[in-house]
Amino acid sequence: MLFYNNACLGCTGRAIPLAYKFKQTYKDIEVIGIHSNFSNNNVTRDDILSIFTINELPFPIYTDNNHKMYDFFNSEGTPQWVLMTPNGEVYRSIFGSQDNAQNRLYYALESLTKTSN
Repeated sequence: MLFYNNACLGCTGRAIPLAYKFKQTYKDIEVIGIHSNFSNNNVTRDDILSIFTINELPFPIYTDNNHKMYDFFNSEGTPQWVLMTPNGEVYRSIFGSQDNAQNRLYYALESLTKTSN
């Protein structure tokens, strides 16, 4: 699960492409995006689509108005990655999109996919 915001450059420039790469690399995982809305403006499907050059969603993306899910998972900021076990338990929660966060994500995904099989 990727919590992100369209206004977050680290989200749109690194995290979303990385989430798509994870979807392609790890065939046994589901990737979903959650646009956390921190403003009073309603976010539309067109707003979400506007950041994609292919004019379609690379994976399911939901809107989190009033950032309730973001808060529920104690997110530190955007992008926030929440990896879940097949049983629905939080396996890891990782903030960021730069190299250190990406390395932690790869290690966590490798570990999670090994324990899930």
